[in-house]
Amino acid sequence: MTKFDKSKLPSRYVTEGPARAPHRSYYYAMGMTEDEIHQPLVGVATCWNEAAPCNIALNRQAQAVKGGVKEAHGTPREFTTITVTDGIAMGHEGMRSSLASREAIADTVELTMRGHCYDAIVGLAGCDKSLPGMMMAMVRLNVPSVFIYGGSILPGKAPQIEEIPEDFRTRDLTVQDMFEAVGRHQNGTMSDKALDVLERVACPSAGACGGQFTANTMACVSEAIGLALMNSSGMPAPYESRDQYAEASGRAVMQLLERNIRARDVVTRQSLENAARVVACTGGSTNAGLHLPAIAHEAGIEFYLEDVCEIFRDTPYFVDLKPGGQYVAKDLYDAGGIPVVMKELRKAGLIHEDCMTATGRSIGEELDRIEREADGKVIYPIDKPITKTGGVVGLKGNLAPAGAIVKVAGIPEENQRFTGPARVFECEEDAFEAVKARKYEEGEVIVIRNEGPAGGPGMREMLATTAALSGQGMGKKVALITDGRFSGATRGFCVGHVGPEAAHGGPIALIETGDVITIDAVNGELSVDLSDEDLARRKDGWKGPRETIYASGALWKYAQLVGETYKGAVTHPGGKAERHVYMDL
Repeated sequence: MTKFDKSKLPSRYVTEGPARAPHRSYYYAMGMTEDEIHQPLVGVATCWNEAAPCNIALNRQAQAVKGGVKEAHGTPREFTTITVTDGIAMGHEGMRSSLASREAIADTVELTMRGHCYDAIVGLAGCDKSLPGMMMAMVRLNVPSVFIYGGSILPGKAPQIEEIPEDFRTRDLTVQDMFEAVGRHQNGTMSDKALDVLERVACPSAGACGGQFTANTMACVSEAIGLALMNSSGMPAPYESRDQYAEASGRAVMQLLERNIRARDVVTRQSLENAARVVACTGGSTNAGLHLPAIAHEAGIEFYLEDVCEIFRDTPYFVDLKPGGQYVAKDLYDAGGIPVVMKELRKAGLIHEDCMTATGRSIGEELDRIEREADGKVIYPIDKPITKTGGVVGLKGNLAPAGAIVKVAGIPEENQRFTGPARVFECEEDAFEAVKARKYEEGEVIVIRNEGPAGGPGMREMLATTAALSGQGMGKKVALITDGRFSGATRGFCVGHVGPEAAHGGPIALIETGDVITIDAVNGELSVDLSDEDLARRKDGWKGPRETIYASGALWKYAQLVGETYKGAVTHPGGKAERHVYMDL
């Protein structure tokens, strides 16, 4: 019937032997044939929904994946999980659900796979948290796994009408530009009509946000880490030729199953380092400093924020993508995509070439097949980078003993140091209202606390606040720090992931308006001009974590379970604590 020995696969528990006749009757009820029942069962997991354009094309691509699985003598079983889309959740209470959704995605994919005894998985995702959540599930289950990104959105174009500011008319538009347009509208430099026109053209198609924001950053990670087929993440979502990658992913997972190549054979310490290199050289989202440790945690690998930042520190930044640069994801794809980027990294000896990939070939073997070279426009040659160090920098100091992270892509070195008095806000809403009303001064460091994973709860992103500052022309004139995080679309000198967070009694809970804060991204320091004795005295008088309104439900549960930010804000003990392997039960 097939070349697979079902006696060694999880699906034998639901398809083989007389005792499984009731189970098989369910499969017959769904129109499956005898051959299909006795073939390997492959989960095709998608985050399809109608929440946002990043998810809307996943259902179509899943059908192509299923075709590839069938062609290779497997039986695909499609299922869906949730997504919380940051672009719609941003700037209000809904954003608290975003990071928690990463755990829910990983958990629900795991439970579906375990409950139905599927033998392998192809996972499709399109949103900021659904990409790492899906990859976390793959590594947690340790089954043969292939990831496929749903694709990016096409860039928007503004009509050439006088009401729209010229700089908006002459660039590719993304959702980031809409947040900045709101800032301009609030300060009276953009009309109601211009805002109305822009919102109708900024996002013209299906697909995830077009710059090197979190979704595209993690899509690049999926290739660099080896879970996705080379170049599969680049093609925009509306292109139906993406379906060829989807079909190939279905065939690939069957080859991995035949060879018993599992997710943790692919995701290793070395492949995580490759992924961090790609984030750094593309000026990727600071959220990678949260998601790479979380993926590592599923395999029992200690790969923390500091390890990620160490790689960022000595990786050249040479891919010119928004928000720090000029180009969008489609431009990167047209220039040859992540394979060409990794080829450049290899020239400098910055890639572990022997890491396994979803094709069953090594990274080095895959790169040997790539003929294209850097175009010098989107992808610079690595020996002529935009800057000599990565686009994201780790910080430590007496204000962040457990670390923090700042995106410096597109910021000149002379602007990567900032000292100023703190203006402290207890939550994002307070800060946003103050920014909107211009109740802050040039040269200040805006501090937003109580927005960490436990204290928020949910570790909200601050795009609305940072975009408002940029829209007011103040993005370079103030700095911002938080124990929450920033969207991959954030511009300006913004420090996130400050740890320990305020709810855990970290120093960010103790500072007061007027304290002088220094951010030094060149030397990797974040400090407040207070002595250890000053901080200890304030800690003695600290009244404890701010109470939240989330006293029950999923966010309460998340706040009880979530761990430290520098370890990835994970909610369970991870691979190190395992007592069994799902595939071998």
